[in-house]
Amino acid sequence: MNFSRLFSGDSYKGTYLYLDTQRKYEIARCVIGYAISLGLFFAGYLATGTRKNLLTVVAVLGMLPASKALVSVIMFCRFKSFKEKIDIDPVLNAYDMVFTSEKVNYHVSHLCVSGGCIIGYTENGKFNESSFKDHVQSFLSAEKIGDMTIKIFTDKKAYMNRISSLENSDKTDAACMKVLKQIVL
Repeated sequence: MNFSRLFSGDSYKGTYLYLDTQRKYEIARCVIGYAISLGLFFAGYLATGTRKNLLTVVAVLGMLPASKALVSVIMFCRFKSFKEKIDIDPVLNAYDMVFTSEKVNYHVSHLCVSGGCIIGYTENGKFNESSFKDHVQSFLSAEKIGDMTIKIFTDKKAYMNRISSLENSDKTDAACMKVLKQIVL
C-alpha cells in the first residue's frame, strides 16, 4: 500500500484497475478519519467526564473530512474497473474514466486521445453520447483546446478496429488528456 496515495490519487487517475485500487484507499481514508474523530471524542469524554469540552469540538470538525471520504467511497463503489488491458504505446490512453456532472455520471472504461480525436469504450449500453460530448467539450473549450472529435463506442470490436488506426499522440493530445484526467473521479 502506497501511503502517499491516501492523500492524493490524482497521479494514478487513468491507470489500469484505477477504480478498484482507489476504492481501497478511499475506504482506508474514511476509516482513519472516523477513527481519529471518535478517538478524540472518547479521549475528551474520559478526561473530563462530560462531552462539553474542546476535544468534542475538534472531533465534530474532524467528521467533515471523514464524511467527504465516505462520499468518495460511495462513488467509487458504484463503478467497477475495466479488466482487460489494451496495449497501444504511441497513443495516450486511460482506463476507468468516470466523468461526473450535475445530472449524470459517465463511465468510460477505456479512452484514447490522438490526432484531435477522443475515442472511448463503455460497457454501458445506455450511454448518452451527445450529452457526454457537450460536457467534455465545455471543459476543453475553457482550457482553449480546439474542437475535438469525440466518439464513444459500446461495441468493443468496433472500438478495437478504430484504435488500431490511430496515429501517434502530440502536444495538444497531452494537454487534452491532462484536462480529461482533471475532471474525472
